Amino acid sequence: MKSRILSYVTATTLLAALAIPVRPVAQEIKPEKPNHHRYKLVNLGTFGGPVGYLNWPGAQVLTNRRTVVGAADTSTPNRNYPNSCLVCPPDPFVFHAFRWQKSVLTDLGALPGVNNSFANWISANGLIAGFSQNGVIDPLLGIPEVDAVLWKDGEIINLGTLEGGYESAAFAVNNRGQVVGAVLNRIPDPFGLGTQARAFLWQNGTMRDLGTLGGNDANALFVNERGQIAGWALTNSTPNPVTNFPTQDPFLWENGKMRDLGTLGGTLGFPTAFNNRGQVVGQSNLTGDLTFHPFLWEREVLTDLGTFGGETGTSNAINDAGEVVGKADLPGPLPQTHDAFLWRQAVMTDLGRLYSDQCSNAVSINSKSQVVGCSSDCTNCLHPFLWEDGAPMIDLNTFVPPDLDVQLTFAVSINDRGEIACFGKPPGAPPRDGDSQAPVFLLIPCEGEHSDDEGCADGAESTTTARSAPYVQTSTTARRRSVPASELPDRIHSRFGRNRGFTPWLPK
Repeated sequence: MKSRILSYVTATTLLAALAIPVRPVAQEIKPEKPNHHRYKLVNLGTFGGPVGYLNWPGAQVLTNRRTVVGAADTSTPNRNYPNSCLVCPPDPFVFHAFRWQKSVLTDLGALPGVNNSFANWISANGLIAGFSQNGVIDPLLGIPEVDAVLWKDGEIINLGTLEGGYESAAFAVNNRGQVVGAVLNRIPDPFGLGTQARAFLWQNGTMRDLGTLGGNDANALFVNERGQIAGWALTNSTPNPVTNFPTQDPFLWENGKMRDLGTLGGTLGFPTAFNNRGQVVGQSNLTGDLTFHPFLWEREVLTDLGTFGGETGTSNAINDAGEVVGKADLPGPLPQTHDAFLWRQAVMTDLGRLYSDQCSNAVSINSKSQVVGCSSDCTNCLHPFLWEDGAPMIDLNTFVPPDLDVQLTFAVSINDRGEIACFGKPPGAPPRDGDSQAPVFLLIPCEGEHSDDEGCADGAESTTTARSAPYVQTSTTARRRSVPASELPDRIHSRFGRNRGFTPWLPK
């Protein structure tokens, strides 16, 4: 059988979604048009360059206050291109972190010098975590250094590093100002990047090493409003025969202790999202390390969420009700295709896909169980979708005004107000690095509290209720999978694999 190994990626690198070639799909059906919203479409813009970026999956980049954070190109050439930093997209232009709020795009700046910066997360009260280049070349790696930063009250705060290290990046921040991320120290390490990668918590001006599960490396990816932290850590320093790397487990850190959450039997596991109830979702290798499944950890129990009969799957987001979304393989010969799923109350529901697309992936869910993601050719996102109330998914391009020269490709995040952050491009433009490297747009529903918004008035040119694209979805929505009691393990092991630090340009 063809190997489907989940390969190791170091603390500051990215979690790539699995790219799978296409195969024939089920017969198409044309469902009745659902009663969806009108939307106004807002192009968030850039700082003079061509593209913008958003962090995903599992990251809070769109708040309920209609604030979006990410990064956008300037018109300044990147003097280091193509020599990119550890967590930087390979961009020929300098890009800066942005905050978009009340129709204003604000350049959050970078550390002094002509440097790239990126906003990975925004808390509900407006604190922003990310990274910035500092203008220095890392003497060990020969690439531009990055430092973890926090934007607060209009200022950029350099969070620094540990033990004289040269690299750090912040991935999340809560309302209490607790920032988490990864930092490289100066202690030699035979794995990864030559020195140890450590998970950190920064609070009140102090960076703290959270330790590991027994190995050399760790990474903190999420912090919730209770101050709990989720990430991954190595459990030992012995390479495994299939992965050639030490065992890595997801962890939950609270009250000064790091808890090993276990795996589904393999030697690689990592979290992809975390909620305020302390529920962790992620991806784990199965026994033998030849395939991987999505998991949910809650109250000492690690649950295999399964697939739709195929080999692999991964979770991307969880809301505070414990509803999980992601993608899962369908049965059939390798390479297999995958469909977006919603998992709730021990049932995995196939959300389908659009048109004759071969795959789909759900990447965000809000408190109202509205789900967004993309329908794809299994490599590039082609059509962003909204799924809600059990109705067939709908192509969000349906709500783009016909007179606008825009094709939306990928819905990244939805907030509790139903606002959706998307990537887009001019129609017919070729995919660029998985279609996540594109202008950033916000779809705002024109109803209820939004009905009086500028551009949402009746007849406004920036809104529409129809477009020529048909409402077509493949006939896969009836597939559901209940998790039998035999698949709920008594105890758990634990582990990690590829890191979810930030993934704005990778394929779906």
